[in-house]
Amino acid sequence: MSVELPDRVLLRPATVPDGGILEGPRVLRRLPEGVEERPYELFAPRPLGRVIGAEISGVDLAEPLTPALHAELNRALLEWKVLFFRDQRITSAHQRAFAAHWGDLETNPFIPQGDTEDITRFTRSATMPAFENIWHVDVTFRPAPALGSVLRLIEVPPVGGDTIWADMAAAYDNLPEDIRVRVDGLTAVHDFIPGFDRFSDPGHLLRHQDAFPPVEHPVVRTHPETGRRTLFVNQAFTTHIVGVEREESDRLLRYLFSRAHIPEFQVRFAWRPGSVAFWDNRATQHYAVNDYHPHARVAERVAIAGDRPF
Repeated sequence: MSVELPDRVLLRPATVPDGGILEGPRVLRRLPEGVEERPYELFAPRPLGRVIGAEISGVDLAEPLTPALHAELNRALLEWKVLFFRDQRITSAHQRAFAAHWGDLETNPFIPQGDTEDITRFTRSATMPAFENIWHVDVTFRPAPALGSVLRLIEVPPVGGDTIWADMAAAYDNLPEDIRVRVDGLTAVHDFIPGFDRFSDPGHLLRHQDAFPPVEHPVVRTHPETGRRTLFVNQAFTTHIVGVEREESDRLLRYLFSRAHIPEFQVRFAWRPGSVAFWDNRATQHYAVNDYHPHARVAERVAIAGDRPF
């Protein structure tokens, strides 16, 4: 009597390296659990991605925000994580005034300043290459990393120079259960040196070393306004996981870093003159695509002071 074997038993053994990105359905939840979609009264966000990124039209960032408009923009920021505005005729002063509706503005001693100390200016050209093409969260080397940032391009290259953002709540939602159990409750060390030592003067870094000692943050933080759990380690500033052997820490961090690479969690924005982006630094990572060299790309960023992650 013959026995019919399942097809899988007949397949030759073949595996790929562990820790990669696997195919299949993703959990794509834009809003926190239990929060229902509500219409907006002062503008209509146009989605650019499934879970992250919306373009806002009909809002002039050169004008002061009314309390009602500020409230709606804040809700949109929490829901979409990054907001885009086109055709804005604004100055650095307008940019600062807009950002200040969300809190105090912070300075960054490692990036050249614009007209004031709380404006950072990124000037990229044939002789000044870009180094922002790494997935990162701004200033996680601070005890209280930035709440968010407002970025506008002053000079746009003729081709390329896009920025990509990733929704780190979606990244957390899609972690395998065993990984989620493993990382919940862990903390990781963040340090400014890895993020700047490849393109900064060592003497300048040394002068700031004591002012910015390494800090610990949760590997998974809770968003203070939405309550969502978000993956909060990044390749620019996270050095190791506390209390975990170095080899395992490196392996686990490489896996967690790779979650930002999944396209379903991303939105990609093509800059034009007059474009502005406003993102929630507590919920996202971003990556400035460096594909425009030797053309110039000049941008100014204003960062809003945040709170200590928990």
